[in-house]
Amino acid sequence: MGVTRLRDVAFVGTGIMGSAIAGHLLDAGYSLTVHTRTKKRAEDLLSRGARWADTVADAARDADVVFTMVGYPEEVEEVYLSTNGLIRACRKGAWMVDLTTSSPQLARDIHDAAEVMDKHAVDCPVTGGEIGARERLLTLMLGCDQQTAEPILPLLQCFSSRILYFDGAGNGQVAKLCNQVALAANMVGYAEAFAIAEQAGIAPERIRDLVLSGTGASAAMERLAPLSLQGDYRPGFKSEHLRKDLSLALQLGEELGLSLPGTDGTAALFDLLCRAGGLHLGTQAVSLLYQDEASGAAAGLDWSAAFDEDGDEHEHECACGEHCCGHGECDCHE
Repeated sequence: MGVTRLRDVAFVGTGIMGSAIAGHLLDAGYSLTVHTRTKKRAEDLLSRGARWADTVADAARDADVVFTMVGYPEEVEEVYLSTNGLIRACRKGAWMVDLTTSSPQLARDIHDAAEVMDKHAVDCPVTGGEIGARERLLTLMLGCDQQTAEPILPLLQCFSSRILYFDGAGNGQVAKLCNQVALAANMVGYAEAFAIAEQAGIAPERIRDLVLSGTGASAAMERLAPLSLQGDYRPGFKSEHLRKDLSLALQLGEELGLSLPGTDGTAALFDLLCRAGGLHLGTQAVSLLYQDEASGAAAGLDWSAAFDEDGDEHEHECACGEHCCGHGECDCHE
């Protein structure tokens, strides 16, 4: 299929990042159809010329390329492999590109199911958060080689600044999980460094300046630590999603026969943050774990709500007014 034929695009999941990415495709002149569980989340795209589809299958039926960006692996599985999912709905020769951070094995299963039906599916998780999506600065991790991806490269270049190829189905997901393991460790590292500094009477800002000048520097220290210091916990990337990513990394480690004690520890901290009500706070809110109770309460956390009398996880009310346990069961997890 020639690249010039790939003009009709569908996008499933228009959350914080998905809507920005879909907007860049519209700006580039692609014909866009969108579907998301809550239509109001697509209103901006619809006002700019996108078409609405009532179902995933309707969105995909005439598309050359379908992008998906949902919350959790179980949602990916439903969108692709259900009776009315993309694998069956897409026409032959169509491309399906999953931008969700999900399970490497699920990505391989989707790829194989698509190829059997003369269709193409590739895992393509992204990193860069809301700002990266908005400013076209995302890094993409493709589970294929460059030659395979050639037909869809013009579309991918509409919303990214860097594209990396990891040669095989599922490997894009593996690469993304490696990234998340390193990111989480760096975030916990700066949170603990700031906690030590404060208790010792040194301004954390001075420690940040020091660390950035040496080998302890990281993108987390550079970009996210200032938000923690300002008490700005608005999400560029939600804590619930990093918790999910770390859980997937631990699952992958188990499959590979690896013990990952550092990741296990950071995953436990993000789990605690989410159980205390921080599901929808930005990942920089991990620093609240090292602050006093009043600081946590001011950010909307309730440490007593993390466990009930039996030690079980509480449900939390989501921003959309629904109740969930952080596993994609309400509309704002797109």
